[in-house]
Amino acid sequence: MSFLIAVTGKGGVGKTTLSALLIKNLIDAGKTPVLAIDADPNSCLDRALGVRAENTVGRAREEVRGAASSGTVTGISKNEMLRMKIGQSLVEAEGFDLIAMGRPEGAGCYCYANNVLKDVIAEISSQYPYVVLDNEAGLENLSRRIVQKVDLLALVSDASNAGLNTLVRLYGLANEMEMKYDRLALVVNRLRTGRLPERMDEIKETTKADLVVGLPDDAEIAEFAEGDRSYLGISGGNDVYMKVGKLLY
Repeated sequence: MSFLIAVTGKGGVGKTTLSALLIKNLIDAGKTPVLAIDADPNSCLDRALGVRAENTVGRAREEVRGAASSGTVTGISKNEMLRMKIGQSLVEAEGFDLIAMGRPEGAGCYCYANNVLKDVIAEISSQYPYVVLDNEAGLENLSRRIVQKVDLLALVSDASNAGLNTLVRLYGLANEMEMKYDRLALVVNRLRTGRLPERMDEIKETTKADLVVGLPDDAEIAEFAEGDRSYLGISGGNDVYMKVGKLLY
């Protein structure tokens, strides 16, 4: 049974960085292979992990859509062809594999590809002890039920009042959608003072979060981000890396 971690929050708060550091913690602990799912259409998790996702679910959907329109799909159903192409888009690396959602590259409903991706993930995730899902901003992918239940839901914010308000809204949205999770973690990123905002006690009580983690603004993390370097190369003694590890235990 896989342990599934979903990371979400508003745009620009460090969801992908957190996802990459969670994956690094798991790899360093020998809990491999990890399945990394990049559900953000901007597809940034591959670069954060030092790989390149040339093929995405979005591209697979368009290729199958084009083949079906031209009548070149023979001897295999459209559904089977899409499942095959999604499987081929899996990027294999040391300690982890990655699959990227990518952008819907054409007109039309994207729900069909989402449903096939959901089925493929359900099938392949059983091969991985841990799965890390890096969502797009908000809870869009979770609302589309790409995954039905997560073991750990991590809501990420910066320390601004607007960011903290978003945490509460995301919690409310998760409840409206009847999201199922075993543990809820609130992560406040890029703390300049190293201290959590005073409101966090109130927000923790409101959201009934199991864990609140504050991540300091960190020069090494910033250097890796500016250099577009893989976060898997972050030093094991890095303060942010070690604090991220607390989410797993």
